[in-house]
Amino acid sequence: MKKKLFLPILLGLFSMFMFTQCDILHGVANEVVTTGTGGGGEVADALTNEEVVQGLKEALTVGIKNGAALASKEDGFFGNPKIFIPWPDEAIKVKEWGMNNGFSETVENVVLSFNRAAEEASKKATPIFVDAITNMSIGDGFEILNGSDSAATMYLIKNTSEPLKAEFKPVVHDAIEKVEVTKFWTPITTAYNKVAKFSPNMNEVNTDLDEYVTQKGMDGLFFLIKQEEKKIRLDPVARVTDILKKVFGSLTGGN
Repeated sequence: MKKKLFLPILLGLFSMFMFTQCDILHGVANEVVTTGTGGGGEVADALTNEEVVQGLKEALTVGIKNGAALASKEDGFFGNPKIFIPWPDEAIKVKEWGMNNGFSETVENVVLSFNRAAEEASKKATPIFVDAITNMSIGDGFEILNGSDSAATMYLIKNTSEPLKAEFKPVVHDAIEKVEVTKFWTPITTAYNKVAKFSPNMNEVNTDLDEYVTQKGMDGLFFLIKQEEKKIRLDPVARVTDILKKVFGSLTGGN
């Protein structure tokens, strides 16, 4: 009889022991996942939203610095078909009329001067853009971090374009004057408008050059920022600061 009682008791104690050990192992596993502590003794703390936001802003800051450096070089705009500034669509009839009436060289100089103005303005773009990036409010950094290759740049465009334009436009205006855009623009538009006054098929043109070059210049810089953001997301070599390595390394397994 004693043997019959002893066997269930032994089995019960063994089951309790195994259950307790499983709980302990489960707890240890959770500790490793949540804190990153393991046999190597290294700690890889989970990212906080604040760190992610800091990393996103850092990526955009690096992006504008690299982008502005590329854009502000000679032919930075003019020699790059991705951001090249063409003749304004709203004044395309002026271009066509000019090409047929002895203003071909002037037309070419106008387009060149648009791009030279954007290149000149890009030299002073960095602090304006960095200020907008620094003051940008980001709620859910993880949503942007896990978004598309240009999610942070698109967020910047959506949330800062208007104040950015207000700050950037005077810089563009100065650049337009420095490279003498109006020296080429005024003769051809003046000649065109004189003819347009007496033609029912022609409308006078008064394109706001400051607005046009500012918008095109910003579009070009945003394009270059997108390219730089993509590099940081995909290429570990492009992560030039510790916060970039930590935040964007989480997307590629720490590489």
